[in-house]
Amino acid sequence: MKKIEFILRHFKLEEVKDALTDIGINGMTVSEVRGFGRQKGHKEQYRGAEYSVDFLPKVKIELIVSDGQLNEVIDTILRTARTGQIGDGKIFVTNLEEMVRIRTGETGEKAL
Repeated sequence: MKKIEFILRHFKLEEVKDALTDIGINGMTVSEVRGFGRQKGHKEQYRGAEYSVDFLPKVKIELIVSDGQLNEVIDTILRTARTGQIGDGKIFVTNLEEMVRIRTGETGEKAL
C-alpha cells in the first residue's frame, strides 16, 4: 500500500476529485493549507500600503492506494491538476506499513 499526499491549487480540487472517483478511488482527506515553494508569494496593496503575501493558500489531499493503483492515480493527478504554471503543486508517495479500519478491525488492503 502507498500513501499519496499532494498539494494543488484550490480551483483544481473538484476536477481532480472527480477524475480520481472515475478511476475507483473512493476516499480521500482534503485539508486547506498554506505554503510556498518556487512560487514564493506575491505583493498586494491594501489602503495604499504594499505588503507581502508569503504563504499562498493551497489544498492538500491524502489518499491510500494499493501498489497496483499507484501509477494510474499519479497519472490522473498529473493530467488533471497541471496548468503548466509555477505553483501547480507536488506529489509525495510513501510506503504504508499497516492500516486498520476502526469499525471492523480489518487490516491491510482489506481496510481500504
